[in-house]
Amino acid sequence: MIDFLNKVSLFANLNEQQLNAIAGLCYKKSFKAGTVLFQEKDPGSVFYIVFSGSVKIYTASGGGEEKILSLIRSGDSFGELSLIDGKPRSASAQTLEDSVLIALNAGSFLELLRSNFDICLIIMRELCDRLRDTNQQVFELTFLDARTRVIKSLIKLANKNGIRQGSAIHIRMKLNYDEISQMAGVQKPDLMRVIRDFQDRQILTFQDQDMKLDLAKLRG
Repeated sequence: MIDFLNKVSLFANLNEQQLNAIAGLCYKKSFKAGTVLFQEKDPGSVFYIVFSGSVKIYTASGGGEEKILSLIRSGDSFGELSLIDGKPRSASAQTLEDSVLIALNAGSFLELLRSNFDICLIIMRELCDRLRDTNQQVFELTFLDARTRVIKSLIKLANKNGIRQGSAIHIRMKLNYDEISQMAGVQKPDLMRVIRDFQDRQILTFQDQDMKLDLAKLRG
C-alpha cells in the first residue's frame, strides 16, 4: 500500500510517516465491471483512489442520456467534492472493468485534510483543473462541429490513457462506441462516420480491444 500511495500525485510530497498514517485509514475493495459506485445526487460518504482498473464519471439527463465527464485510471482519485462541501454527488461513477479501489470514509478524509496542508493544496489544484476542463467542454459543445469534437476526444483519450510509440499511440479500449459518443458530445452516427473515415485513411486501426491512433497520418 505504501509503495502505491507514494506514486499517487495526491500524496507525492508526503513523508513516510504521513504515508503510513494514510495507509492506516485506507482500505481496498474489489468491484466487478459495470458496478455503479455512486449515483448523482447520492450523499457523499467515501473518497476513492483507483488502485487498478478504470472508472467513468458521468451525468445523465432525465431521459437517461449520459455524458461522460472523465475517465479515472490507476493513481487517479475521485469523489472528494461532495465530502468537502457536504452536498450530494454532482455526478455518477461506474467501473469500466474489474477494478480495485482504495477508499477513505468521509471522517477520515476530512481529518486528513485538516492535518495535511499539502494535500489540501493539491486537491484545490485538482478542482481548479476540473473547472478548466468543464469550461473547455462547454466551449467545444457550443462552438465546435461534431467531427472536430470527435477528433479532440480521441486525441484526449489517447494522450491520457495510451502508450506512445513514435507517432502512434496505442490504447486498450475500455469504452464502447456509445460511451465515446457521449464523451465527445455527438450522436453515434456522427461518431461512426468519423471512425470509418479514419479507418479508411489508416489513422485509426483496431485489434481486439486495442486501438492505435497514428498522429502523423492525422496531421497529413
